[in-house]
Amino acid sequence: MAMIEFHGVTKRFRRVEVLKGIDLQIERGDRVALVGSNGAGKTTMIRCLLGEYQCGGKVTVDGLEPRQHRTDVLKQVGFVPQISPPLKMPVGQLIRFAAGVCDSNPDNMIAVAQELGLDIRKIRHQPFNKLSGGQKQKMLISIALGRECALLVLDEPAANLDPEARHIFFQLLEARRDKAAMIISSHRLDEVASLVNRVVEMDQGEIVLNDHVADDVDMTSMLSCRLTLVRPSKAFAQTVAEWGFRDVQDGIVWEGRVAGPDRLRFLGMLSRYAAILKGIHLDEAQDA
Repeated sequence: MAMIEFHGVTKRFRRVEVLKGIDLQIERGDRVALVGSNGAGKTTMIRCLLGEYQCGGKVTVDGLEPRQHRTDVLKQVGFVPQISPPLKMPVGQLIRFAAGVCDSNPDNMIAVAQELGLDIRKIRHQPFNKLSGGQKQKMLISIALGRECALLVLDEPAANLDPEARHIFFQLLEARRDKAAMIISSHRLDEVASLVNRVVEMDQGEIVLNDHVADDVDMTSMLSCRLTLVRPSKAFAQTVAEWGFRDVQDGIVWEGRVAGPDRLRFLGMLSRYAAILKGIHLDEAQDA
């Protein structure tokens, strides 16, 4: 039996059929990119997996149905939602609550937050809903990865992270690649392609692609990058500065580092500036 199984899963909201007989099996060690445009059914499928929705057909996690055994199933799942919940609970209390729900040590969640660059001590009294977008994302990742779980469900997980935090996040996923199944949802494949070994694409409530892909990217790797322009550009300077790049020659030459799994995302960003790019040089960083 596969760790996760969807058998003929359907879901309808009034007259709209959102899931149309989904059949899918996911094994431990699978890192699945769940991709598709907005409205394809990705989030609905995830909510059925988490037991939030009643649905037709059958969903099981290690043989348990999420609706009937929700507490047992959720203890196995680390979930990072795309949209942060509007929680008014102070950060410190939220960590203690989350750790208590899954019988985990809150110190482990605090340690993950520290790795991501979030000092819990400084914000422990702040309400969660008052944090910045990046702080909320780091908190949610810390709660999900700061405990032992057999399944990670990540919905656009690195969208609000700075480049250094993204690199740390990829390292944390690398440490779990053989221990847990991962479902990483995104509307863009280039955002998650280097993190996964399998791609499942959805369109209008159906799976239109289900394929294994090459699994030869080291999620802990770093790339040294040197970019040369034909002329300076303020827009380009602002964009690459957000990636942590520095100007080394009058706005013409820029240097920085890119996390290996971010290479497609980075090259996609550079494609917007193809008209002013003269050279791109990428090398594996020696001290990664």
